[in-house]
Amino acid sequence: MSSDQKSESVSNEYQPPKVWQWEQKNGGNWASINRPIAGATREQALPKGKHPLQLHSLATPNGQKVGIMLEELLALGEQGAEYDAYTINIGEGDQFTSGFVAINPNSKIPALVDHSTTEPTRVFESGAILLYLAEKFGQLLPQMPAKRTEALNWLFWQMGSAPYLGGGFGHFYSYAPSKMQYPIDRFTMEVKRQLDVLDQHLAHNEFMAGDEYSIADIAIWPWYGCLVLGDLYDAAEFLEVKSYTHVLRWANTIAQRPAVKRGRRVNLTWGDEAKQLRERHSAVDFDQ
Repeated sequence: MSSDQKSESVSNEYQPPKVWQWEQKNGGNWASINRPIAGATREQALPKGKHPLQLHSLATPNGQKVGIMLEELLALGEQGAEYDAYTINIGEGDQFTSGFVAINPNSKIPALVDHSTTEPTRVFESGAILLYLAEKFGQLLPQMPAKRTEALNWLFWQMGSAPYLGGGFGHFYSYAPSKMQYPIDRFTMEVKRQLDVLDQHLAHNEFMAGDEYSIADIAIWPWYGCLVLGDLYDAAEFLEVKSYTHVLRWANTIAQRPAVKRGRRVNLTWGDEAKQLRERHSAVDFDQ
């Protein structure tokens, strides 16, 4: 590279200002849902169905976790897990309505309200919802202390790791307004490292916490399972997912579970219309 080219390259580099300013149009496809302040932007109450558990969500990877969890509980015979699910259209800013902010001040899906308690209990953050439901019903979380701890290890691993996959790799690979090698390389390396962590663990374990399917699997599968199955970011070839044979075995096993097939459709509003389920109020809804 000549000195003139080096000079031009340096001059084209972004130089952060002393004080950051919000440019609303800068940010790609999802720029409209991001803002640097919290709180409601408009008054709008949330709908409420007949069941004690009220889910307000969208079928993103984080949203799928709770739909799958509730369908798994129902499959186990927990009738108290019957629920109503309402779509939060994040593209239209539903997460910033007063009703949603009241149950999740962080304005992120999913959020759950349990009306079976003396005072309604709000639960937000997908990992917290999975843990709340597992403890409420005594299901899908091992009882033995060592296995329980292992399940929680992997639950919290997912909560800490997935932002590198979604907000990092997924954003720069799929959604950023322009392709930039440095962030794509940086987050690709980390996602492949995470896949290798999973692959090495699953080489010796049927599920994330050993031989017992749990909330750890339910948390991880919509992100990393769907990634290796080619259902996330259209990045399977780029990431060479076929090399993670143990993750693929685990992902395919979970994908065949009837409750997973149902749960991932809850609040689905895109793709194959036959699979979409914008609201869910009973098991009959899946057949209509």
